[in-house]
Amino acid sequence: MESNTASDKADIDSEREDRYTRPEGEVQDPPNSLLGTIKYLGPSVIISATIVGSGEIILTASLGAMVGYTMLWWVLMSCWSKSILQAELARYVVLSGDTYLRAINRVPGKIRGPRGKFSWPIILGLLAFIPGLTGMGGLVGGAAQAVGLVFPEFEPLWVVGFLAFITALLLGSGSYHRLESIMLVFVLTFTVLTVLSLIFMQDTQYATTVEQVASGFTFEFRTEYAVLALAAYGYTGVNSGEISSYTYWCIEKGYPARIGRYDGSEAWRSRARGWLKVLRTDVWITMGLLTCATIPFYFLGAGVLHASGQRPEGSEAISALSYMFTETLGSWSLWLFALGAFCILYSSTVAAVAAGGRYIPDYLMELGFLSRDRLDVRKNIIKWYGLIVPFLGLSLYAGFQNPVLMVTIAASVAAIMLPVQSGITIYLQSTRLPSEMLPGRAASSFLKFTFLFHLVMAALVIYFVVV
Repeated sequence: MESNTASDKADIDSEREDRYTRPEGEVQDPPNSLLGTIKYLGPSVIISATIVGSGEIILTASLGAMVGYTMLWWVLMSCWSKSILQAELARYVVLSGDTYLRAINRVPGKIRGPRGKFSWPIILGLLAFIPGLTGMGGLVGGAAQAVGLVFPEFEPLWVVGFLAFITALLLGSGSYHRLESIMLVFVLTFTVLTVLSLIFMQDTQYATTVEQVASGFTFEFRTEYAVLALAAYGYTGVNSGEISSYTYWCIEKGYPARIGRYDGSEAWRSRARGWLKVLRTDVWITMGLLTCATIPFYFLGAGVLHASGQRPEGSEAISALSYMFTETLGSWSLWLFALGAFCILYSSTVAAVAAGGRYIPDYLMELGFLSRDRLDVRKNIIKWYGLIVPFLGLSLYAGFQNPVLMVTIAASVAAIMLPVQSGITIYLQSTRLPSEMLPGRAASSFLKFTFLFHLVMAALVIYFVVV
């Protein structure tokens, strides 16, 4: 689209008034140095805590255990193929001032509800919410199993209950800044541990060779493990839930507020371009962190578990995965693996619950049950969500007690949602953003290609998993 009309721009300007997160703070010029940019990063830290979690330590390592190095290309593609969607959806949100659900409620195709009409993607989001909670239960269950590796006398179900209680305490305040500090510690811990474990593996009989790495780019797809591979695709890198939650962390970090309301001025354009540069840096950091944590786990799974015949399945999945460390570093490293696994899975749990709390008031507002002026109610909902949902995760884990299965269910639904998000992002950008703020030709083309790719992957998920 060459240019949006003046009336379109006026609509953007006026509709910023009815967003539910009115920006706090004043308009601010973007930083003009690397150190200044680093000061305003942060959403990448929180989203990395959810990204590098079950998809990596459970699904990616399990895939490596099943197929060896032959699907390295698939893991890398899963890591990198969704970052463009993360960046471009966030572009729309920080420029328009819409929240994620406010944005998808602008899509044509309305459904009549009890309090007025709403767009069809709202229903899809609600349907995907329960599988998302199932995945969260798998995360906290996996964290409890990690604790059980070094404290076998502790019953995993009781550990899950204790972790649910601690999570509720952490999130009861609903504070972004407290969460950001907590996640920073977890992210640094598990990133360092996973990279070090891969380095140490090279001094053992399981060292990765050049030939093995080369075999990972023969583009072989093992159909007998299609369900696991597609689940890894859905949960490796940024999944659909993390892409949407990233936009909420961008809002709470203050990017839309600092850009300010669109007024057509060159000053606004300059601010917008500067803050978009900060946003892109944040996205690049996300991709770098997830790659550094994902590839070591795949290599450990392919190099150690596949070679030794270990298969991470059922309630003993975390115990089987610990073999990656104990076989290469010695029995003492069980503590190291347990710490890393706990940091990864529990930080994912905390960040996932925190993000989920941002959706609920947004849903209520878009469905007409809550006024956008009631910011006090929104804060209370986020608080109570953080207090209650961890115990729902406990209940789901008590029913399944199988982290791999629980995460696979959530990952499959996440993969199905990706083409919906990418298609909506293309529509919103082309119809609702000022033409000078649209992505460049290369980014736009790649986003469209990604939409088609996500569509094919969703069809494969439905075929192999659902049908």
